[in-house]
Amino acid sequence: MAGMAALPLQQLIASFDKSTLPKILQVCSGVYFQGSVYEISGSEVSFSTGDLIKVINIELLSVSCKDVGNNDVFELPINHTGLFKVVPEEMPYSTLEEMLSLRPVGLDSCLPFTFSIRSKISVGGFTLGAGSVLTVLSVERQPGEEDGVRCHVRGQQDVSAEVCLPISSHGEFRECESEECFTVRDIMSSPCLCSRRFRFVSTTKSQRALVLSPIYQVHAVMNLRKNIFKFPSSLEVDVVDVTEACGDVEFVTPLSLPEVLSQPEECFPAVIEILEAPDTHSMLRCSWLPELSKDSHVIFHKIGTSAMVLLSSSKGRKTQQYFLVSQQYAGRFRRRPREFDSAYELYVASMQSPGLKVSVTRSCEEDEEEGLPGLSVGDLLEVVRCDAVQLARGGRGQNQAVEALLCRRLQEPDDDDEDEEDEEDEQQQDGMEEILLPLFMRGHFVEVIADNKKYKLKDLCKQFSLPLDVKVVSRDAQLEADPLVGFASLRIEGAMSEPTIQASFPNRPDRCFEMPTQWLSMSVSFTRLALPWAGGHTPECRVERVIEVTDTFLYEFRKQGGEDAPPPPRPPKRNLSTSASSSSKKSSKKTSEEGKSRRPDKGAPTEEMASLTVNRRRPAPLAPGILDDQPPPVGPRKPPAAKVTSAKARPNTYVKMDQSKKKEEVAQITADEDSDHDYETLDESFATVVKKANENVCFY
Repeated sequence: MAGMAALPLQQLIASFDKSTLPKILQVCSGVYFQGSVYEISGSEVSFSTGDLIKVINIELLSVSCKDVGNNDVFELPINHTGLFKVVPEEMPYSTLEEMLSLRPVGLDSCLPFTFSIRSKISVGGFTLGAGSVLTVLSVERQPGEEDGVRCHVRGQQDVSAEVCLPISSHGEFRECESEECFTVRDIMSSPCLCSRRFRFVSTTKSQRALVLSPIYQVHAVMNLRKNIFKFPSSLEVDVVDVTEACGDVEFVTPLSLPEVLSQPEECFPAVIEILEAPDTHSMLRCSWLPELSKDSHVIFHKIGTSAMVLLSSSKGRKTQQYFLVSQQYAGRFRRRPREFDSAYELYVASMQSPGLKVSVTRSCEEDEEEGLPGLSVGDLLEVVRCDAVQLARGGRGQNQAVEALLCRRLQEPDDDDEDEEDEEDEQQQDGMEEILLPLFMRGHFVEVIADNKKYKLKDLCKQFSLPLDVKVVSRDAQLEADPLVGFASLRIEGAMSEPTIQASFPNRPDRCFEMPTQWLSMSVSFTRLALPWAGGHTPECRVERVIEVTDTFLYEFRKQGGEDAPPPPRPPKRNLSTSASSSSKKSSKKTSEEGKSRRPDKGAPTEEMASLTVNRRRPAPLAPGILDDQPPPVGPRKPPAAKVTSAKARPNTYVKMDQSKKKEEVAQITADEDSDHDYETLDESFATVVKKANENVCFY
């Protein structure tokens, strides 16, 4: 550090150009907080005298504003919308060239600006007096000649003229306040403007002169650390630039997987050290993922791009599984018929596969009110197109526009009836009948395919549109355990081109796997360790072609593909008036039928006989006069209570029944001579038997 000038970190970082990075800085001295340990973004950063810091990137965070008058300091965000004006310098300039050199880069875009002269100068045959105010219009540059400044001069009585002054003109020049305004970004992008003083344009804010300094987020590495750390350039640390003197010092450079892809191919194969392991909640479920732990090593053989497909197992299993499979997979597939649960699914599939043929697997009854046709198990349908049709609703001539799928009902030709011709129906003669399936119609269909050929995975993606249902009929012999074998059905959800890194572990370098860099987040660094094979001969690698992934992977894949399929159509609304009239007819018909069933039958017992059951007591007869218009008789007033002379309780006379009176009332029940019913008279003996039966029943 001898002979090198130490500068504050803030000042030195502000002087760096991003194109000149990386830079190596050495800590000289400074004010350290909490024992020279900074807690920044969750990581401890310790700066001690003599530490080497390799700055690999800087990012503008904010702007520090210092009041020249009272040294107050405050920060403004980089996207601050306020405007600033340049405060003219108090000291004069001796030449025009000196004054123009402090203007911002791209002078022509910041014109015009105004200055004044305090002494008389003569240019050619033109003399400018002291106090003249000139406005710079342009800078004229001629090859082989001295540059000139074309200015506008306003004299007395509004007399104006233009004059071209050589840029080397001597005199006493002072800046005048210009009307041009600058944003925070404009000031920070120009080294010349950063050295000037400014004031707010708004009159409501302070009009004092401010010095603006950028505050950067510094991305750096240290020779004793293995990860990238970040810290603000406003730390009160003095540093010195030792890039030239410490060029041979090795720094661990952390790289993300996308950054590894940008390395030249000559860097591979290489032994890599894992600095930050992948997230535990990764979207991959492969066997090699748990082995990618921190501080462990892995071999990167080569980088490239692999064509892959996303497979999903059938929904009938307890848990669906998803696989990311390379199109170099050596197994063979057969197409599987797809199953559909609605006419809308048929429509979506027919858009991808024109001429789709399906077979009905569950019967559907015809519903004229809903416009649904009748289907039988085994019906063969060919999807033609989707049309907007008018369907009769409720059979009353009320039409409603719905989207329906036009299908042909195919029929197998009958050999016995080949000679018969039906001139009335030409479609039946050809063995086809057209039917309409509303898109909201529920149903059960299965695709009819006559293809029994075995395909490679890449051939399926070329010849057929996706999604496609398949089944593995021969495993990949290069895989020790093929996870795709054993599934009754697999669906190819989509195809993609993934940037990958072919890697393996040092203890088994020939068993490789492909790491999809877009779906795996980890930090690594190149090492100088020797490769684990002798003589520099790369072993023949067996690449694992199947990677199990989570359902989150499927959702993210669909999101990136921009799939935004509209929901299936809803059934049309019912005609409430028609439904109400039909329901009222049904209810009236039901009521009439119930009324007929309730008509009295001569063979049925009367209400009095029905009440004489074992589980129900016969109600007591009404007292005489209750049904008359006369009010009921008033009973005698209860006599006053007598003085108690004995401890013996008096009998309860209110619940004592007169058996003779009761028998008389029962005997009074006789047949009604005017009634159409022919019931026998209830005799006393039968009533007595019923009474005893009721009294012997236990009620719970």
